[in-house]
Amino acid sequence: QVQLVESGGGSVQAGGSLRLSCAASGYTFDTTWMAWFRQAPGLAREGVAALYTPGGRTYYVDSVKGRFTISRDNAKNTVYLQMNSLNAEDTAMYYCSAGRIRYDVRWREPNEYNYWGQGTQVTVSS
Repeated sequence: QVQLVESGGGSVQAGGSLRLSCAASGYTFDTTWMAWFRQAPGLAREGVAALYTPGGRTYYVDSVKGRFTISRDNAKNTVYLQMNSLNAEDTAMYYCSAGRIRYDVRWREPNEYNYWGQGTQVTVSS
């Protein structure tokens, strides 16, 4: 089992920045893929960024490319999502997830991930 605990959400004005953290514990060998998803009210959960931890390759949805950065501190078993130039469309509950994915083209599919955090709210005001 893997436990994921997110932190770092909050309220920020448009153009501002936030850094989300996701601390992993437990059987972390089962976390070759780490990802951040978000879900706004009434919408489906959306894959935002992912990290293939063995090689460090990163993946982003087009809407956040150039603004968000996913990274990992192996010593702390923590994954981060640095979010810059935030806008109102980024407002959502953000979830950390972990698991193993056989095909990288499926990194945005929630069903590919076995473990989820409780979520942290990000609110961007314009």
